[in-house]
Amino acid sequence: MQSRRIGDVQVSAIGLGGMPMSIEGRPDEERSIRTIHAALDAGINLIDTADAYHLHADEVGHNESLIARALATYGGDTSHVLVATKGGHLRPGDGSWTINGSPEYLKRACEASLKRLGVDAIGLYQHHRPDPKVPYAESIGAIRDLLDEGKIRMAGISNADPDQIREAQEILGGRLVSVQNQFSPAFRSSEPELELCDQLGIAFLPWSPLGGIGRADQLGGHAAAFAAIAERHGVSPQRVCLAWQLAKSPVVIPIPGASRPETIRDSAQAPELTLTADELASLG
Repeated sequence: MQSRRIGDVQVSAIGLGGMPMSIEGRPDEERSIRTIHAALDAGINLIDTADAYHLHADEVGHNESLIARALATYGGDTSHVLVATKGGHLRPGDGSWTINGSPEYLKRACEASLKRLGVDAIGLYQHHRPDPKVPYAESIGAIRDLLDEGKIRMAGISNADPDQIREAQEILGGRLVSVQNQFSPAFRSSEPELELCDQLGIAFLPWSPLGGIGRADQLGGHAAAFAAIAERHGVSPQRVCLAWQLAKSPVVIPIPGASRPETIRDSAQAPELTLTADELASLG
């Protein structure tokens, strides 16, 4: 597996997004753990999660706990695995998503994530989404405090615009290591954030890089150019999609969600697929 960099840590060029294993339509735990183990077997050592990845109100942190169990039961070495989690989103249990970016809440959420993951310090902690009711500087100030206190080793942000990226970088004293925004063939409005991360040398982690839950397996149908190139190479359109994103910048590290071992194994092979300049130009 090729590697890329988040802060001073080398990670696999493709990560594993854990959300599909814990929200609506989730598989049984046995299949989820097999999926996580398959990712590790394929050389993936970046796993993205969040305390809000759960279904019912009384199971906050379901995905974090699942990942902790999967790592504990894996037969190989997991010391090199970077688990990235997030705080600031909430799920009341009725299917909705709410936001709480208050410093007090973010610090409590981080403490709870520490316990669920069973670690002394979280490898990468990300502010999940800006809260319009809380000044962004206050939310990021809480992340800075967690970093200074050693409760998190690296700090990132998610769902941020260019001005927020610059503000977070300033508040964190140049220690912002990652930005996680939605980006896919069908959702390209985060291109300015990707370009800014490239300029600053900050990792850009596309979420829903294949178009999101329930749509990833239809990528070929929605994007004929991806399907045509996939047929030419004898691979899946999804693999072409991830290779296209990797070619955009060395700071890009896609984190496709998966709930089956087969899909994450396919995604893990994307770094080995080299697209020609003409192919990349046709994809935009």
